[in-house]
Amino acid sequence: MNVPALKTSELPPAIVLGGGHNALSIARRLGARGVAVHALNHAGTDVTRSRFARTISLGGENPFHLEAAEFLLGKESDHLRGAVLLVASDEGLQLVAAHRPALEARFELDLSDPEAQLKMLDKLATCHAAREAGVPAPNFWTVSTVEDAEAIRETILFPLIVKPHRSYLFEAKYGKKFLDVADFDGLADALALVQSAGTGALLMEKIPGPDSDLCSYYTYLDENGEALFDFTKRIIRRFPKNMGLATHHVTDEIPELREPSLRLFQHVGLRGVANVEFKRDARDGVLKLIECNARFTAANSLVAKCGLDLAWFVYCRIVGLPLPDMTRYRSGVKLWDPPRDFKAFRELRRLGELRTGEWLKHIAGPQTFPVFAITDPWPSVCRTVSQVRKLVAPRRSQELGSS
Repeated sequence: MNVPALKTSELPPAIVLGGGHNALSIARRLGARGVAVHALNHAGTDVTRSRFARTISLGGENPFHLEAAEFLLGKESDHLRGAVLLVASDEGLQLVAAHRPALEARFELDLSDPEAQLKMLDKLATCHAAREAGVPAPNFWTVSTVEDAEAIRETILFPLIVKPHRSYLFEAKYGKKFLDVADFDGLADALALVQSAGTGALLMEKIPGPDSDLCSYYTYLDENGEALFDFTKRIIRRFPKNMGLATHHVTDEIPELREPSLRLFQHVGLRGVANVEFKRDARDGVLKLIECNARFTAANSLVAKCGLDLAWFVYCRIVGLPLPDMTRYRSGVKLWDPPRDFKAFRELRRLGELRTGEWLKHIAGPQTFPVFAITDPWPSVCRTVSQVRKLVAPRRSQELGSS
């Protein structure tokens, strides 16, 4: 079908709901093509400082998802009726799933199955879905209280990971998606912390091996559940080791990821953007499920840099423009977060797992950055200033205390 090209002035605006580095990447990709991007986000996040995004200010007195829903469904957003709504956070997914019919009456939404998306948001439901679909996954146990854990104490294998069912609720309160536990006493403390965040807990076997054994598959599932492209990448490092966010990624071709990923997606009926992460178990060599995301992820700038502009692809599909080519991408393209990766290097060097020369070799050559961009420098400037202030503040406190 031939679709007439739209002038820049005719492109519908986009609202990016929540997100971190992914929201910034979406704003840059769409903004550079002439789309007016509006960032509905927490104050002070990187995307709100981008020249490619207009910030939608919220009061900040109530939880983000409540204020965002009030804005999107209220009169304040009337001037944005017909805008393309793109979700870049778990909070956003929850919001859209809860209010999809009302939002569809006001905005242009991407293809999705809300029930399937909510299932992928719930870590316990994801594990059950993987088991039903025959997708390899770590052993897991479900508990609500320390007493529940005590009742199955003999069957629990340590070390393990305590994952809140709704990790975004826990992360919003404590800044972590899960807790690393080495023994039963640590498990009791972790369960108490998860309960305080108002969500249940999933105990998951910790897959041994370095963070470089983690790899991911991305695609977009159409109305029939067919994958419209394939993309795979690996993680090089995370900080903190074995539990933090990735600090260095690289695109790679890992064809064996496709089959189990699609088996899980199609089993639950997922539609639209889909991503799944696996880790190769050092004990048996099998790729085992870690988590699934039905949205844009933090590595979106890497996906775009290697040749697959996912933000533009989704936007075009929603508004009916010709779709960009998503059949090829470049391997060996790296995404590097210098400040956090330096911390990862220091941690691994201290443990005797990474030499200075090896790290320098890893970061040599062209890199893609999650925040820094020559064409949009202000987010990285603000981020640097914030980091310097955090370093200076403790020293000032010490100086004042000793004076």
